[in-house]
Amino acid sequence: MIPRIHQQGSNTLGLLHYLYGKGTHEEHIDPHLVASFDGMAPDPGRDPSVTKKDLQHLLDQPQSLLDADQRPDQHVWHCSVRAAPSDPTLSDEQWGDIARRMVAATGVDPGDGAGCRWAAVRHADDHIHIIATLVREDGRRPDHHRSGKRAQAECRLVEKELGLHQVAPGDGTAAKRTTSAERHKAERQGRERPAREELRETVRRAVAGATSEEEFFDRLAAAGVLIRPRAAPSGDLLGYKVALPDDRNDDQEPVFYAGSTLAPDLSLPRIRERWSGETRTQSTDTPSHQTTGTALSGPAAARRQAATAAWQAVLVIDHSEDAVVAAQIAAAGEVLDALAKTSAAHTRTELREAAFAFERATRSHVKAERGHDRALRQAARDLVYSGPALGRGEDGATTAMLIDMAFFLVTAAAHWHAKKGHAQQAVAARQAAEHLRTASRAAADVPLGVLYQRGRRLSQPLRQRQTTHLRQAVPELAEQVLAEPDWHALAAALADAESAGHDPAALLAEAAARRELDTAGSISDVLLWRLRRMAGLPADATSTRKQTTAATKSGSTVRPSPSRHDGPRSAR
Repeated sequence: MIPRIHQQGSNTLGLLHYLYGKGTHEEHIDPHLVASFDGMAPDPGRDPSVTKKDLQHLLDQPQSLLDADQRPDQHVWHCSVRAAPSDPTLSDEQWGDIARRMVAATGVDPGDGAGCRWAAVRHADDHIHIIATLVREDGRRPDHHRSGKRAQAECRLVEKELGLHQVAPGDGTAAKRTTSAERHKAERQGRERPAREELRETVRRAVAGATSEEEFFDRLAAAGVLIRPRAAPSGDLLGYKVALPDDRNDDQEPVFYAGSTLAPDLSLPRIRERWSGETRTQSTDTPSHQTTGTALSGPAAARRQAATAAWQAVLVIDHSEDAVVAAQIAAAGEVLDALAKTSAAHTRTELREAAFAFERATRSHVKAERGHDRALRQAARDLVYSGPALGRGEDGATTAMLIDMAFFLVTAAAHWHAKKGHAQQAVAARQAAEHLRTASRAAADVPLGVLYQRGRRLSQPLRQRQTTHLRQAVPELAEQVLAEPDWHALAAALADAESAGHDPAALLAEAAARRELDTAGSISDVLLWRLRRMAGLPADATSTRKQTTAATKSGSTVRPSPSRHDGPRSAR
């Protein structure tokens, strides 16, 4: 249940016209009162003998009794309370009780007999609007300081008592939500998302891995947004605003949003913190090839390097101080933004949704200690400058490898946030992980299908040797892995590692020990990507096909099938 305190106004009658009107898209149905300060306020929705002006006069009467110079300029208080889509439809009596609890909790009408006058209007199944005049019956102003926080706390209690969907409590670090007007405008314009959300995504992609203001603003310009810098009289840049070229107001002027209004960490001073942290630690914490700012040779190489950086970040999250962990999680968001920007069509939607969801997980009240996140920020930069992946061959296989590592990275972030009591961030990270699960299936289907077919064609002695390696390396997991459809793919990967001169059992044991596997739907899939990355094997198994040809049955053939196994693949 989401309460929202709207900006205070001065026109009671105007708000009543909206609440009792048809709505922007005639979505208001049967507007009527469900509660009021005295339980007897006139209802212009159900009683044809009264008007909206009658209700306005009643609500504003305490203010009209004051001398003109004592009346507050902004006296209209407006709060909406919305249930979750999964909640059952509440009755008018239940909504009325919720309204009384809201005005009491926020201090608008605390129950002392002299509170503000208010009324609650319902014009849809899932929400109500509360309108109040911010002058008490005794002429004083109400104590409604921090009414938003107080309303949130009361809604958490209502959810528990009524068995409703329980919203994760926030900590004030979330990006500003879009307004209903912005959402309706997006619908009219045929936009997938409101302009504010599109711009937030564009700015986040522009800052992913960027190392200077010049580079950041060049990326914004290349993305096609309008930029309005804010400079001091000295000429020093203080901030910026951005707008979509086709998002205009009634005067046909572009609607600009400051970076800080898109998200707290997108203000120019907060963005600069990322670069200053890199400067402090460049000489000691970063490999020399990462200090040059140069990109890797191509999408596949960039993805392989990003997978390594992601794995290192998982270990940092497990064992480092909070400020360092916060920096790693923030930089992980940059990697997801860069990956979504450069992904192939069949994974683009899910990766974009993963990055969009994880954005909430990148901010908390734990201040990030920048500089220790250089490996991930460099990985994001390399992804951007290596260009879009084709989605097949080594590009596609290393994309699957990176998504697999990213899944464990955001899962580690979810665990850390949950441990710290960051409820919204933990939920956001888990949502991102689910999108990565789906993207992983799409990205891995072809390369794992090749490995599966090769594993099925291994000679009986070679297949038995890989089974022995498995039982030796992970005896506690061996039976579960052997029962998985993708065991054949892992067996082929073990054969590749052995042909390349590695000890398969030792490599597999190290891969399994690097982190828990409880969150993996298919342990085989996870282990083979870790193994191929650790062994330096090409992610695309077709590149190593010749390495095991001699070990297959002489003259035997297996007809390839569209899928590498008969049943549906288990979810990661």
